[in-house]
Amino acid sequence: MMVKAIAKYVDSSPQKARLVADAIRGRSVGDALAILRFTKKRVARDLQKLLKTAVANAESMPGTQVDVDKLFVATIFVDGASVKFRRRTLPAPMGRAYRFVRRQCHVTIGLNEK
Repeated sequence: MMVKAIAKYVDSSPQKARLVADAIRGRSVGDALAILRFTKKRVARDLQKLLKTAVANAESMPGTQVDVDKLFVATIFVDGASVKFRRRTLPAPMGRAYRFVRRQCHVTIGLNEK
């Protein structure tokens, strides 16, 4: 049985979040949590929190008995979020301004039993 958890508007670029997501895809939940705990990327904290949420969703499903030790990360994917409201400016020489975008992403984790 597939259990999902979604985190929206995570403050990280999708490219950087995909690097961490690729490291835990296909791993058991215990291994994935250990990898995320010792990964030195800022987005790893958000993915760790999301993984714990997915495990809690699996435990609280009515009418099913889920063994947490048998869960593994079946799917994890990262999509880009809207950047419409996250545009910023930096001062530039001669009274000009440079525009840059603060990127965000949506992360979806799917857990399944072995």
